[in-house]
Amino acid sequence: MAYQVLARKYRPQRFSDVVGQDHVTRTLLNALAQNRIAHGYIFSGHRGIGKTTIARILAAALNCTSVVGSPERPTEEPCQVCVNCREISSASRQESSIFEEAHSFDVEEIDAATNRGIDDARLLTSKIQTRPTNKSKYKIIILDEAHQITDAAWNALLKTLEEPPEWAVFMFATTQPEDIPQTIRSRCQHFSFHAVKLDDIIAQLRMISIKENISIDDATLSVLAEAGDGSMRDALSIMDQAIASAPLVDGRPVLEVTQVRDLMGTVSNVIYEQLLEAVHANSSADVLAIVNRLLDAGNGAPQLARQFVRYLRNTIVGKITNLTPETDATGISADLLQISPEERARVARSAALFTEEELSRFLAIMLRTFDELGYRQEQRFHLELGLLKLVHVQRLIPIEDLLSQLGPAAPKPSNAPASSISKPASTPNVPPSAGGPSFASSAKDGVPSSIAATKSVAPPAPSPFESDRTRKTPTASAAQTPTSIATTEGSLALAKAQPEPTPQGRPHLVPPTPPPIPIIHFEPVDPPEIAAAEAPLQPAPASITGAYDIVALQQAIVNALAAAKGQQSASEQIEESIFILNGDNLEIQTTMSAKMLPIMINADAERTIKTVLRENNSGTLRLKLLPGVPSAAPTVRSNRPAAAGSAADLAAKHPIVQQAQQLFNAEISKVIDLRGKD
Repeated sequence: MAYQVLARKYRPQRFSDVVGQDHVTRTLLNALAQNRIAHGYIFSGHRGIGKTTIARILAAALNCTSVVGSPERPTEEPCQVCVNCREISSASRQESSIFEEAHSFDVEEIDAATNRGIDDARLLTSKIQTRPTNKSKYKIIILDEAHQITDAAWNALLKTLEEPPEWAVFMFATTQPEDIPQTIRSRCQHFSFHAVKLDDIIAQLRMISIKENISIDDATLSVLAEAGDGSMRDALSIMDQAIASAPLVDGRPVLEVTQVRDLMGTVSNVIYEQLLEAVHANSSADVLAIVNRLLDAGNGAPQLARQFVRYLRNTIVGKITNLTPETDATGISADLLQISPEERARVARSAALFTEEELSRFLAIMLRTFDELGYRQEQRFHLELGLLKLVHVQRLIPIEDLLSQLGPAAPKPSNAPASSISKPASTPNVPPSAGGPSFASSAKDGVPSSIAATKSVAPPAPSPFESDRTRKTPTASAAQTPTSIATTEGSLALAKAQPEPTPQGRPHLVPPTPPPIPIIHFEPVDPPEIAAAEAPLQPAPASITGAYDIVALQQAIVNALAAAKGQQSASEQIEESIFILNGDNLEIQTTMSAKMLPIMINADAERTIKTVLRENNSGTLRLKLLPGVPSAAPTVRSNRPAAAGSAADLAAKHPIVQQAQQLFNAEISKVIDLRGKD
């Protein structure tokens, strides 16, 4: 008889023989006991975990001719004695019997990767319409790799799955259930298979090694089980290969850890523990030395990166679950770490060297490195660079620590325009942080005054992430919050501004009252420098007074712009501006930026303003529009009445508007004239 590989030789023949899928086998046995047999099943999950095997066992149980409760079949498990059970099992296991070449006509297993077209689906539909033979109760179709079937073939099977014959049962085994159309999945019972746990794989491998008379220790069994990665078939295939390469001692194959690792092309996780210790010690030389030793031994860079990624993942899980080297994993830690107890202790030691954030960054860097190794040249250099990044990233200061060292932002002064003051363009704008002075002026009764103040300097605020770091790192000390230190900034004294007498016979310019100016903080400088810098900002009292009624002039310009077509926005901007008479210059200080000023007050609006100046005997004044910074404070509108006949005047006199003002104590903030527009 030809040699049979372990995966086929020890393929389960009963539900009780299946390892790691108790939730599926228990449900199917209950369905058999209650005679609740569905016409369609979908078995999905990882490779090599028993999907097709359970489909064959279920097919044998459905067509088993032995009566449940008899000596041959005490439970719903297939008896493996009747003709149907032997024919079905012979398809998966070669046996020395008269049924060696037998095949069941009522159970057909089809490779959907090969027979995936619409013609194959039509042939399958025609076969299922014929009744099973007299010795069978059901006609069963097992489709392996069902996700390979085309959409047209699924559509051909759809009607049969919707209204199947009473003897038809379909079983679809797939690793990608999401590729099966939803219309098919909704008509079938879906069983999602789990990856086999490490302990279950080790127990199965130990049982097989005893039956095969193989000498193997627990450490080697753990290595084989970890290499299976949740797949029983993969673990058996690697074990079969290891037995073939193992030396014979007294006629028995002897499997050792080093021999198995060399066969699989992997290295011991002791190397990765040493690698993380070198990273923790900030030793780039040791990191490169370890990598050089591994590559010189013939290990491939992608394989090393892949194994290191898995080790980092396990280290993060150990850190999150508070795994310690002294205690074994239990609960969620045991479920997430499917590795041997020795490896769990190693992972716990590595996790104790770093924080959760550092390990997460390490894993992200190595995942990127592993991805680049697939298409980059000079893989050795890229692997070394990725590992060196682990050393360098520890030298970076986290952004939350930088933010915690910054104190609270100082309050900014209000951007409201200062009254009767125009700052020359040549005056440098030196920020306080550069060592230059910062000034603010307020006008009370038309006379500016300087302001100095004191403030309490708050200490650097604690990091918003400090509490989370303290929770995750018990050894971290709590952040100490220093007390506030009251300091005095500025050497100028607060002086109460005295109102300046107004010359008789001349109207005094009283601009709109600006918003309250907050306390301004500035660096101390010498008084002569302050006076020199502040002097250009103070217009002479003689320039403020004159033979012009600035208030009436501003109101006339506002009314003229409001009456002009398309100049409503310019009228509102002029109303909110400050008029400054500086010699023969009429300076209009707006709140618009330099870019918005020519857009809001265009050439037509400027001509209208100049016309008003000529009509009010102010044609000798030179008009100058000054940009400014829009104020963050809400705009306080003037109480001057709107021009007669303007849109604002008509709106104020409308009865509905007046009624709304009385009921809700409302005020008109903005009026847009849409008359004459489409």
